Amino acid sequence: MRFHIITIFPEAFDSYLKESIIGRAIEAKKIKVLFYNPLSYCKPKERVDGRPYGGGPGMVLRPEVFIKCIEKALKVISKNKKAKTKIINFSPSGKKFDTMYAKNSAKKYTDIILISGRYEGIDARVKKIFKADDISIGDYVLTGGELPAMVLLDSISRQISGVLGKYESLEEERVSSSIVYTRPEILKYKNKNYKVPKVLLSGNHKLIEEWKNSSKK
Repeated sequence: MRFHIITIFPEAFDSYLKESIIGRAIEAKKIKVLFYNPLSYCKPKERVDGRPYGGGPGMVLRPEVFIKCIEKALKVISKNKKAKTKIINFSPSGKKFDTMYAKNSAKKYTDIILISGRYEGIDARVKKIFKADDISIGDYVLTGGELPAMVLLDSISRQISGVLGKYESLEEERVSSSIVYTRPEILKYKNKNYKVPKVLLSGNHKLIEEWKNSSKK
């Protein structure tokens, strides 16, 4: 899977892509992340944004530079004749992202283009030209599309075979609970003992699975 990220702040991804599971997935060549910066297509002293038509606060990112980035990504993708591409634009009013969307994306596509906007957003014609999916990661507004891009990259990557150590590590595919414990068996804090539930120490796998199921409700 290749992720093509269009952003004017590619450095925002630096530390995240080097860490933990995603970093190992890149090292193992399970995924690849490429960046395309609209600023690269601005002429000297030319701004990447402009005043919105119809008035209003803030600035709108210009369509031409984003179009050039998407075209560049599509050119890279076209070198693989078997490539299947999905283009995603981030919007607070878009379709809510969930695990099923991540699963389908990992299954159906080899390349995903993530368009990360800023300020008041990207000129709407970009989304229209490329028929991009409008996706939201929640009912709130963020400063830019970089965080949503990381969320999708992470969630979709987890669905790719070999990215996680074992298939069972996919929390959504196994009996799991958000209530988890590890050593010590008895945690002392301010003269009070906090114990691990006895069932988890019993070795009885059937009872443990029943406990996990009940604790998920």
